[in-house]
Amino acid sequence: MTLDRNSIKNGLVQEIVAEGERLGLLQVLSPEERLRSRQETMRRVEADEDVWVFGYGSLMWNPAFHYVEQRPAKCHGYHRSFCLSTPVGRGSPDCPGLVLGLDRGGSCAGIAFRIAADQVDEELDLVWRREMVAGSYVPTWVRLATGDGPVNAIAFVIDRTHGRYAGRLSLEQAAAQIAAASGPLGPCSDYLANTVAALDALGIGDGPMHRLLELVEMHQAGCGPDLPEGDD
Repeated sequence: MTLDRNSIKNGLVQEIVAEGERLGLLQVLSPEERLRSRQETMRRVEADEDVWVFGYGSLMWNPAFHYVEQRPAKCHGYHRSFCLSTPVGRGSPDCPGLVLGLDRGGSCAGIAFRIAADQVDEELDLVWRREMVAGSYVPTWVRLATGDGPVNAIAFVIDRTHGRYAGRLSLEQAAAQIAAASGPLGPCSDYLANTVAALDALGIGDGPMHRLLELVEMHQAGCGPDLPEGDD
């Protein structure tokens, strides 16, 4: 399956999570709940105002929404982390994958996307269908530093109270889980590799992400480091 604009509009994300919901692995937000979340986030925005969205993971290499400008950007106060366990999408019930969230502390470089005011409703609906499937993120306004000055943007920050929050895993723990997981959207390792490739294309140095990819490739080659007992 391919996650793109058309597939999101046609309900691919909902189709993927439906089985997880049926098995009790996910608590999926209703369309009404997603709409309320988006409306609450947008209360501070005027009707004729452009909106910025911060991409730090898959949004960097597969935004799937229309935008009129993009800028390299840095967010202070949060860092990029494989901290959300997923039994669907990039994982399975028997072998959950991990996907990225913004977690507290540090800083994170990524991309700021500007959505034109007359496209905000349609494009943010698409973003919410993709990111706010099960309420594992908190849409948060953050201040981004860019080469053309600061901007306020929506970022999807991990909800630390959510049942699928994986906490701060070691790189070795995360690598073992990512290396083994795969789901309807493909191997979890591809998600990581695409993110690292996007960082490289932007000239962003993110040592933990690059080291994590090295460890994943070692695991897949059968020579990954052993985890301490009890950490499997």
